[in-house]
Amino acid sequence: MKFNPNVLDCAAAPIAEAWSWVLDPDSENLIDMCQAVPAHLPPQSLRDYLGDAIKAGEGATYTDIRGIPPLREALAANIGERYQGAVSEAEVLITAGCNQAFCSVVDTLCEAGDEIIVPLPCYFNHQMWLSTRAVVTRHLSFNAETAMPDVDEARALINDRTRAILLVTPNNPSGAIYSPECIDAFFELAREHGLALIVDETYRDFIDIEQVPHRLFARDDWRDTFVHLYSFSKVFSLTGFRTGAVVAGAPLIEQLKKVQDCTAICAPHAGQLAAVYGLRNLHDWKIEKSNQLAQRAIAIRKAFDHPGLKYRLLSAGAYFAYVEHPFDETARDVVKRLIQQHEIVCLPGSYFGPAQEQFVRLAYANVHESRFEDVIGRLIASQ
Repeated sequence: MKFNPNVLDCAAAPIAEAWSWVLDPDSENLIDMCQAVPAHLPPQSLRDYLGDAIKAGEGATYTDIRGIPPLREALAANIGERYQGAVSEAEVLITAGCNQAFCSVVDTLCEAGDEIIVPLPCYFNHQMWLSTRAVVTRHLSFNAETAMPDVDEARALINDRTRAILLVTPNNPSGAIYSPECIDAFFELAREHGLALIVDETYRDFIDIEQVPHRLFARDDWRDTFVHLYSFSKVFSLTGFRTGAVVAGAPLIEQLKKVQDCTAICAPHAGQLAAVYGLRNLHDWKIEKSNQLAQRAIAIRKAFDHPGLKYRLLSAGAYFAYVEHPFDETARDVVKRLIQQHEIVCLPGSYFGPAQEQFVRLAYANVHESRFEDVIGRLIASQ
């Protein structure tokens, strides 16, 4: 049997590979800082609502390709309030998770040989999909001091095959939160060259709710350039329900419908019901969980101030901490040792693009801050 060489060149699934290095998956001593997963279930009220809805026969049918109207309307209203901008339900398409949102946008915008500009470190599933589609990734270098991408560096990479610029904020894997000024600058660059600016904001509910993440939705011309990706998985603990969204101008949404119809047909109906319940009823619960994550970020920064620690915390936010390790060896070797000798399950920086061998990602969202002292002790023991 012959295989597509582009797929064969794609990296192995990183989470599964890291867990393959675990010697005893049932060990009670393991500290799982590998995958970004909420540490809590959805609230009981959501579970009760969804159970009753399913027992009543809801959620078992296909929906509109774009998703159920109440969810599109609720998300449009949520974005309008959070970003102080204007979005209509016609500019929303619900997807089977944010990964599918990204894949569908790439398939709509690009053909083999086209290029997308992507800052380092980059989310591995984005890189994997671009590789399978033979879309060329043009990386922006990682500034370990600011953790911010450079718009001037991006400008120098644009050519006649460039189709889009991709930003992820809060960033996976670094946890860095890109400033509104940074995002505005990339929007202007994309608009100037007729490119799409794709911004994955999966973790936007875990930054200060009083701050507007950016001002793009307030612009009259946002629809010509901006493509917003979102996920309900983390904010309402719905990872298994696979519910995400694309928000974009109507012409792009019309093309995305064709890709959606050929892949998922529609996002899972039950997940859509859960998401609309969350938007309508769980604002206070969301704020409570967001505040807990903010305190956890503060706690992990404080933990890394330990005088005996040679690992250096570069950035932390939302679910992630990006850490510079002190060894003259590959990140994979460092992580294998952390997993097998110290039982900290984490990911090597090499999963997040080139020139990342000196780094390790710790997903701290599913580890209570009471365990951070133990984490630091194990890191010191590994030195």
